[in-house]
Amino acid sequence: MAAVRALVASRLAAASAFASLYPGGRTPSQRAALHLSVPRPAARVALVLSGCGVYDGTEIHEASAILVHLSRGGAEVQIFAPDVPQMHVIDHTKGQPSEGESRNVLTESARIARGKITDLANLSAAHHDAAIFPGGFGAAKNLSTFAVDGKDCKVNKEVERVLKEFHQAGKPIGLCCIAPVLAAKVLRGVEVTVGHEQEEGGKWPYAGTAEAIKALGAKHCVKEVVISFLVARPGLPSCLSRRRA
Repeated sequence: MAAVRALVASRLAAASAFASLYPGGRTPSQRAALHLSVPRPAARVALVLSGCGVYDGTEIHEASAILVHLSRGGAEVQIFAPDVPQMHVIDHTKGQPSEGESRNVLTESARIARGKITDLANLSAAHHDAAIFPGGFGAAKNLSTFAVDGKDCKVNKEVERVLKEFHQAGKPIGLCCIAPVLAAKVLRGVEVTVGHEQEEGGKWPYAGTAEAIKALGAKHCVKEVVISFLVARPGLPSCLSRRRA
């Protein structure tokens, strides 16, 4: 009996040690703690795409890398995109606009999602634990007008709503590559990063974006090529992240 009591005590202690891993602070019951096979709730993550292709939509490498890491982490992912026309279509073999061609952001994003995609209008922070926006020029062309208007840009109304909802709820927001400009425009005084503020011989070709972020009233944090997602809570500095593929 002493051995049984020791085993029970050790499993309950282990359950307490890992309590912080449960979303919302939920912890397993003592009975559940005795059965290590009881699965813990998966994090529910919303991935917001902006098309398919680095020059006029989502950077596919970034979206794929995010999906791989979320899968390895056991997250439950739902993919979203706005149902709007693309700003334009780029022929990726030439890097030039395709004259007379038009595409839809939701339809193009479905290529990455293998068809399992939802209109961004249906995304609610109440049903997800985090939201991630991959990079690609689509973030600056389709989710906003930053590519054309710079600091005077407008952000898609559904993108703005989603960012504000997750921020107010104190839930993590992940922003990759150029996507931090979305938060810089929408969340007043937010801290974001797009890497370095100098090109350094071409190592950071879009370093000028940092100045635009400052012009939007946000704070730019100089960071290396890493991914880090910090919780954005109302009333507190919110350092959102970037990744350079």
